[in-house]
Amino acid sequence: METTRSRVAVSGASGLIGTALTRSLTADGHEVVRLVRRAPRGPGEVRWDPAGGRVDTAGLAGCTAIVNLAGAGIGDHRWTAAYKRELRDSRVLGTSALAAAAASLDEPPRVFLNAGAIGYYGDTGTRAVDETAPAGTGFLPALCVEWEEATAAVREAGIRTVIARNGLVVARQGGAWARLFPLFKAGLGGRLGNGRQYWSYISLHDEVAALRHLLATETLSGPVNLTAPEPLTNGEITAAMGRVLRRPTLLPAPAPALRVALGEMAGDVLGSQRVRPARLLESGFAFTYPGIEETLRAALA
Repeated sequence: METTRSRVAVSGASGLIGTALTRSLTADGHEVVRLVRRAPRGPGEVRWDPAGGRVDTAGLAGCTAIVNLAGAGIGDHRWTAAYKRELRDSRVLGTSALAAAAASLDEPPRVFLNAGAIGYYGDTGTRAVDETAPAGTGFLPALCVEWEEATAAVREAGIRTVIARNGLVVARQGGAWARLFPLFKAGLGGRLGNGRQYWSYISLHDEVAALRHLLATETLSGPVNLTAPEPLTNGEITAAMGRVLRRPTLLPAPAPALRVALGEMAGDVLGSQRVRPARLLESGFAFTYPGIEETLRAALA
């Protein structure tokens, strides 16, 4: 895909990762078709209704790759019953609809790249895990399992299907770090809970490079972890934030307060996920920003 100009369909193209990926592909001469929920405003957009299971398949004709990054934000709201349903439906129904549309094409894409999350593994404590580890227990792991299973149509059609199990993407523009950077810059940052929980992070630059690597590497299929080579504890990352921003990090956020503020989502913040990108490294991918301080500096540059 990377050697010649290709036509790539992207859902979730307006999100943090989607925006960066479409910019990267377009800069290299690839044609990007954005899936949108409103009426298309030009030939570069295709209408879809993920909740209703409808996709304008005619607009996908000629696409050599389909990248599905759509899904409601995990940290955008408290996990009420209604929002948990939205988290599930925005991922599972959308993926199922797009996979079915791709499989129905007379000339199907060569690759279907679907977003996933390291939430699949649940709380791993101090235990390091890679793609061979089983799913954890709880809401997020169950959601991730169902999300990945929703790609069944393209897998059964023989289309190469890759699941990008994303870690915590470090960027100023969105995600967890969009909230963390202002706090730390104001000198109000500190470890969360006891700080011993592992965070598996990745720079936005390496996230996009890894997605393009998955599109181009024809031997890769199935789940691939997109995280930096070595996860760090929240305490270690907090200390690095203090060094990079030259601010004190003396005010820890106590676990009970976080549980009151965040509800069920606090379990995800206080939980530990020590995830390694075994398959990504084995496939020859080279990180530009493998360490936390260089990752933070790149995000702030």
